[in-house]
Amino acid sequence: MKKYINRILLSGMLVGAALVTTSCGEDYLETVPTESISDAAAVATVDNAYKALNGVAKTMTIQHGNYRQGFCGENCIMRLYENYPSQDYYYNEYASGWADIHNQTMHTNTSSIYNNYAWYYYYQIITQANVIINRIDNAEGAEADKKFIKASALTFRAYSYEKLIHYYCVRWKDSNNGAAEGLPLRLDESTSSLAPSTMAEVYTQIYKDLDEAVALFNESGVDRSGNDCWTANLNVAHAVYARAALYKEDYQTALNHAKLAEQGYPLMNNEAYAAGFCRPTSEWIFGSYGSSDENNWYWSYGTQYSCNGYYASNTQNGAGTIGRELINRIPDEDFRKSLFLTESGLGIDGSDPAQVDQTVGYIGLTNDGTRWIITDEEAYMKAYNYVHEHAASGLSMPYDSEIYHLGAHLKFYVFDTPGVGYLPYIRTSEMLLIEAECNYFLGNASAAQEALVRLNAGSGRNPGYTCSKTGQALFNEIADYRALELWGEGFQWSDFKRWKLPIERHGWAQGGNAHPAVAVTIQPNEVNNWTWDVPRAETDYNDAYKSINDPTE
Repeated sequence: MKKYINRILLSGMLVGAALVTTSCGEDYLETVPTESISDAAAVATVDNAYKALNGVAKTMTIQHGNYRQGFCGENCIMRLYENYPSQDYYYNEYASGWADIHNQTMHTNTSSIYNNYAWYYYYQIITQANVIINRIDNAEGAEADKKFIKASALTFRAYSYEKLIHYYCVRWKDSNNGAAEGLPLRLDESTSSLAPSTMAEVYTQIYKDLDEAVALFNESGVDRSGNDCWTANLNVAHAVYARAALYKEDYQTALNHAKLAEQGYPLMNNEAYAAGFCRPTSEWIFGSYGSSDENNWYWSYGTQYSCNGYYASNTQNGAGTIGRELINRIPDEDFRKSLFLTESGLGIDGSDPAQVDQTVGYIGLTNDGTRWIITDEEAYMKAYNYVHEHAASGLSMPYDSEIYHLGAHLKFYVFDTPGVGYLPYIRTSEMLLIEAECNYFLGNASAAQEALVRLNAGSGRNPGYTCSKTGQALFNEIADYRALELWGEGFQWSDFKRWKLPIERHGWAQGGNAHPAVAVTIQPNEVNNWTWDVPRAETDYNDAYKSINDPTE
């Protein structure tokens, strides 16, 4: 029975999840029972193959039944694998309960659902993509559509392997130029035992998939429709290429593809930036589907982490706060800073325990366990008025519970209850930050400065922004703006891992805003070198891992 369960875990029982309708609307992403159709029928025609492609997009958004609440694809990865364990994302109300995730103490617990979820999830996408990749050439339909569908599936597969490397492999810096253990490269529909390839071999396959995808997208002349940001297209392929090359420290390749990924997706203006990050904008290269007819209810990202979602509206929990030290380094004239409750923006002193609770960060309030106590009415009213003055137009009021935390965001909203909204996976802003970083490491300081200026001044986010920094100061500037721009979107843990930088969270007495349970420093060589061990759900099933772990077998 256990082997059977693990076989399901790895292979994904794919086609049932993959067979869905091709357009948005009331029946978008509606599933078909696994038993109702064969893999061959799933990709027998172009129409069916488009449905299967939408099925991959659905896998990235649905609650996965093998797991508990909140394991909903990419939104779970963003929260548990990136935001929580990072340096500058806090959820102090829940810090004690989630300290093991914040502090990365579960990386060797191979039986934990937190250890195996990312593995399960991304290999499910890989196996779904393999069905399409290996069968679409024989489908009935226009050749151009077949090329587009295959290219999109190749991009989904590359995206998944690129993400798996972040969590289950060592840093490229520590990989002996890629000789370290990588991942099993499953490129067909088999579920037999398969030894892991090296990291270098995995990257070679990612590059190969994306080279083929780019060629097929260009040959097809086809693109996704309108704002269907959940379908991988040419820009997504270039963006995933840029990410993979960046993590591999192949900076020239990353730079080249980041520039190509940006084409046709201009930076959004401040009005669009402040509209709630819940619907696609001009710079959403890749993202989720998030309409009300596909409601994940209490397991959506927006329910718990949007400023007008259910939790922020009905509980004291808030919706996540930015690191105090980071946001205080950002100039007050930067538009993005206005999307957070800051000391300078409110005119309060975060070190004053009357104005800001020094454990959880309530503004003007504290709670003795039985009741709310107003500690500074003026500070409280400043937060109240600021939220009402800066609320996004046309959406429900942020923090309707009227409990405010220092550092609380006004970035992510929902447009329907309890947490309905689209989520960005890749934006043009990220590509500009990749440009800046790559140029820095290539020794092109002026080009790195120029990329920062385009992002910050060219977009209008800080029209007066200039940059003449060099050396470590320039790197710090890139890291700060990457943390600010992409805050809450699931990046900073992987950034610090590949940079081999420590995470340093400070409590209120040290100038930060971390709860005591997570106010720790995590060095790069600690917590299993920030690498999740391969889950038992894989090693118990895959005999090739047994021979690696026990040479006598």
